Amino acid sequence: MTSRPARILEITSYPPPRAGWGIRVEFLKKRMEREGHSCVVLNIGTSRAIPSPEYETVLGGRDFLAKVWRFSQQGYVIHAHANGDALKGLALALIAEVVGLVHGRRCFLTFHAGVIQRYFPRHRAWWLAPVFWLLFIIPKRIICNSEPVKACIRGYGVSGRKIVPIAAFSSQYLEFTPRELPSHLTAFLTHYPHIVFTYMRMRTLFYPVTMIEGMARLMARRGDVGLVLCGGRGHSDEGMGEAVDAAIRRHGVADRICQVDDLDHDAFLTVLQRSTLYLRTPITDGVASSVLESMALGVPVVACENGTRPRGVVTYQAEDAAGLADAVEHTIDNRAAVAAAMAQFEVPDTLADEIALLTS
Repeated sequence: MTSRPARILEITSYPPPRAGWGIRVEFLKKRMEREGHSCVVLNIGTSRAIPSPEYETVLGGRDFLAKVWRFSQQGYVIHAHANGDALKGLALALIAEVVGLVHGRRCFLTFHAGVIQRYFPRHRAWWLAPVFWLLFIIPKRIICNSEPVKACIRGYGVSGRKIVPIAAFSSQYLEFTPRELPSHLTAFLTHYPHIVFTYMRMRTLFYPVTMIEGMARLMARRGDVGLVLCGGRGHSDEGMGEAVDAAIRRHGVADRICQVDDLDHDAFLTVLQRSTLYLRTPITDGVASSVLESMALGVPVVACENGTRPRGVVTYQAEDAAGLADAVEHTIDNRAAVAAAMAQFEVPDTLADEIALLTS
């Protein structure tokens, strides 16, 4: 810790819903406050207009700018969050970075997700290279979740000395109390011998229709498999939810799927522990915290190949429904062997590493 408390302004999505980096910031905020620092979250996510003591609401562009300006003027150091999938997020992060500079402070940036994103790395959207260069050049330090992502950021002409890989996973993620689940979910978990659990957003690069097609193929071969599909439909790509509903009707698998909107962390891990395997479909996610949670709990993982999956994850090609079905069935039939082959790793306290960086 520093000799005096730090003031950090987190500009990010925040639960609900409990998506990846929102959960990370929730853990980070609570840990910083326990250590005597001041951590304010400016919520730019789905719940941004819902009042909460956990965060500051954002009610539009002017409100966003006014609040970033006010907190920066009060001495808060900005910690912006962005990825290469959303141009609006890039714009908000850049605005915040510039406001921090105006007040004489360089910010921190966490650049989330992996090495395959809609507009990142450089070769996927060369015309945006100047925007990314500016996004990366302003911050004092950049946090990313792996060395491969660091290499891609360096491809924009950014010094590697300022980029710090810190995995978006920490020992605190495994601290949970098993929860009593909704009755319909408990009944579903009890009914099927093999539960495939997945967290899904209705976005193109989550390949939700491919997931339904693959699971339908598997369900046609065997009647002992049920799918628990977790995740709301906020931030959905246009028409994607309807396409998924149509695929479910077309294959007649509605009774084999239990859809739950959003689970808190304790409930999510409760379901994960009761599942045969965890299915991860997005190609953009890099080293996902939910994948590491699953592996740490001894639950096998099937995931689309994105170049950064941990050793022991059973992979398939993102748009290959037949490959998904085969990978899931192989894992069900060889669960003990797949679990034994998963990478063994100590779960570090990466929150401590991140707080040390932010408060230095």
